[in-house]
Amino acid sequence: MKNKIESLGMSTGKIIYSCDDCQDIHRLKVATIMDLFKSSGVLLFRGFRINHEQMKTFAEQFSSKFIQDYGRPQVDSDKFVHFVDPGMGDSSFHREHGYSPFCPDVIWFCCAVPAAQGGETTFCDGVQVWEKLSEETRQLFISKKLKFRHEVQADIIGRITGLDASITDIKGVLDSLEGVNYQFQENESILLEYICSAVVKTKYSHDDAFANSILALEHATLEDDSIVPDEIIGEIEEVTDKLTEKIPWQAGDLVMIDNSRFMHGRKEFNDNRRQIFSTLSNFHS
Repeated sequence: MKNKIESLGMSTGKIIYSCDDCQDIHRLKVATIMDLFKSSGVLLFRGFRINHEQMKTFAEQFSSKFIQDYGRPQVDSDKFVHFVDPGMGDSSFHREHGYSPFCPDVIWFCCAVPAAQGGETTFCDGVQVWEKLSEETRQLFISKKLKFRHEVQADIIGRITGLDASITDIKGVLDSLEGVNYQFQENESILLEYICSAVVKTKYSHDDAFANSILALEHATLEDDSIVPDEIIGEIEEVTDKLTEKIPWQAGDLVMIDNSRFMHGRKEFNDNRRQIFSTLSNFHS
């Protein structure tokens, strides 16, 4: 690869710049990008002038399946490309869909308009977080899993899994998933309970990573229904603050993030012109 590559902050992440010989991102070799992604976990492509349509076509080269995000508005007619979360406040570190058994391998972001100030997407390495937590905190999350509860419409489960939204099919899918308990409501929504470890094995290096959505909840719950103590949450926040890296957005940037290793968030901003798009996918095996 002739393109210039630099480190992204102090992290393992990399910035890949366009060059005179390669200004079309689709000319980059998929195998080369995948090798770099597996080792770095975060790639920022700069100078390729990417829009949300190009983000999707580039992502298709790597992906076996796209995952709809029903919490965000869709872009145009493409049900897999979304505007990022509304609002301008800070977004706490989280693993995308970490509260759900339908967790994507990778998150793709592209920037149409950066905020004039602030609004950076943040990320931190869950492998490093896990290494820096105290032994007491590590033992807590080794001995007890997290419990997430949320309500979802039955047809959404059907569309996520690619099945018809029949009750029989949906029950079959949910029964096959580890850590999932559910109850159908009278309005045909599903009360979904998901129990999972706060520590996951990274997809490529198979290291332990503290990658979850515990900080995105007002009160995080353990599998025995006890609340995660405030001092534990405080320690996690202190460790992640020290490991925080930023993506200083420029128009046309594209980022891909390993969702099994890195948690991500957002810095506060005050600019309603900011426009970031996202799509979620699973990679080829």
